[in-house]
Amino acid sequence: MPRDGTATRERILDSAERLIIDRGFAATTVDAVLADAGTTKGAFFHHFASKAELARSLVERYAAADIAALDDFMMRAEAESEDPAEQVIAFVRLFEEAAEELAGMQPGCLYVSYIYEKQLFDDGTNDAIIDTVKEWRERLRAKLEAAAKAHPPRLRVELGSLADQFFTIFEGGFILARTMHDPTHLRAQLAHLRHYLQLLFALEPTAP
Repeated sequence: MPRDGTATRERILDSAERLIIDRGFAATTVDAVLADAGTTKGAFFHHFASKAELARSLVERYAAADIAALDDFMMRAEAESEDPAEQVIAFVRLFEEAAEELAGMQPGCLYVSYIYEKQLFDDGTNDAIIDTVKEWRERLRAKLEAAAKAHPPRLRVELGSLADQFFTIFEGGFILARTMHDPTHLRAQLAHLRHYLQLLFALEPTAP
């Protein structure tokens, strides 16, 4: 019985995520989510006290998956080399190689949908997004600082801002891919970031 309940909850969240990315939060009704999930209002309110609680649960799940991806790709990049600059390059390259699959699985960014309607959510929901952005920034800044010590940058660069560029490229790439109905745009934007980092740290060019 608990497993059935968990499956229903995840189905509701999956439907809500698809609809909110496609329509926005305000335009996504609970009834629309239930119709897409093939479940009842009773099941919905068993798992979520309100639409706002659904929103918070959805963002928390999305943020957790985002950090898990950061951990996974960073671990794989670190396994390729002991050089922190090469690890940064490998990190981007690994996402580049997976970009079209990611864009196909995730047609848009949930963060974008929420940020433009943040007045509709409580502080906890918005904080979950902020915390994720900060986690990306701090993890990548630490890696970039190590890379800069090993390979002094060819230009003056503020490494915290450069760390934010990773998040910016990912989110912008998803928006561009969705706007143009072409998932290859995400991969192309990541390639530009990789090329910039290779030039910045004077590393030999690599291709995915």
